[in-house]
Amino acid sequence: MTEGAVAGVYPRGVKLGVDVGTVRVGVAVCDRDGILATPLRTLQRNVKKNTDVRILAGLAGELDAVEIFVGLPRTMKGEEHASARMATEYARLLAGALQDAGSAIPVRLIDERLSTVSAHRALHEAGMSSRDHRTVVDQVAAAGILQHAIDMQKARGTEVGNRVYAESAPGPTGGGAQTGPAVQTHSSEHGRLQ
Repeated sequence: MTEGAVAGVYPRGVKLGVDVGTVRVGVAVCDRDGILATPLRTLQRNVKKNTDVRILAGLAGELDAVEIFVGLPRTMKGEEHASARMATEYARLLAGALQDAGSAIPVRLIDERLSTVSAHRALHEAGMSSRDHRTVVDQVAAAGILQHAIDMQKARGTEVGNRVYAESAPGPTGGGAQTGPAVQTHSSEHGRLQ
């Protein structure tokens, strides 16, 4: 059973990190104590059918994850462009897939500036040829995103990132009714994603 967050405390348990790209989605996982994030797998992005989103939601359930962090790529000036909008939309789709599966696992956006650059650098330093990076770089970037999130949780002793909700849910009239703000900022974040 997943452990929920208590006021001033972040949830303990298995967490997932997600690096969203136009072609591939990297996934990483951490241990129950939130010590080390490790690459898990790469999913092929399927924008038309979103099969990767459903696979990820199923994986979160199988691993009994307590939280999922999706990287939000911002510019060095902190601005959000097309890739940030894509990540936000993906996070909403994932929150919806989890909701459809009857899961309340929270999905949070977390700043991921330079995660892919850092992943390429780490792979190069490990002796992997640039040609082979493509097969694992998304997983390594996801591990960087997740490690950043769990390190911040430990340092602050509280939740980090911005919670994302499904775009809409069926309302009493059968139409779409907003389930709440699509992205909810965490009060301790002062309106910024960390």
